Amino acid sequence: MCLIIQFVLVTSNEKHPAFEVEEENLHIIYQKELSLEDALTKLKSEYGCERITIQTGGTLNGLFLRERLIDYIDIVVAPVLIGGKDTSTLIDGKSILSENELSKLGVLKLQECVVLEDSYLRLRYEVIH
Repeated sequence: MCLIIQFVLVTSNEKHPAFEVEEENLHIIYQKELSLEDALTKLKSEYGCERITIQTGGTLNGLFLRERLIDYIDIVVAPVLIGGKDTSTLIDGKSILSENELSKLGVLKLQECVVLEDSYLRLRYEVIH
């Protein structure tokens, strides 16, 4: 089995350092205004992506969930407690301010819980749209 890994960076930063990198397997989608739906459409039509892994922070996680663009979430829980008012969470971004906005929340259904080495846990959830 031959596995070819392609890396596609989606950015709205016209000065992103990746523009200086010359690698055959690196592709950059530049968007003046970030549109996650357009980026996913382009990934499928131009790169043949049927399934992708997103590794990002709380702000972008929140955008993907609110736009209903995530089907599954894998969370690895580390046996360390970190906190503070300025500490990022799994889902950052704009707060839900009204009852109408509750429909933008991702309701999760646990699919699997695996105990990993050193007391880590891997939780796999299906996002119910």
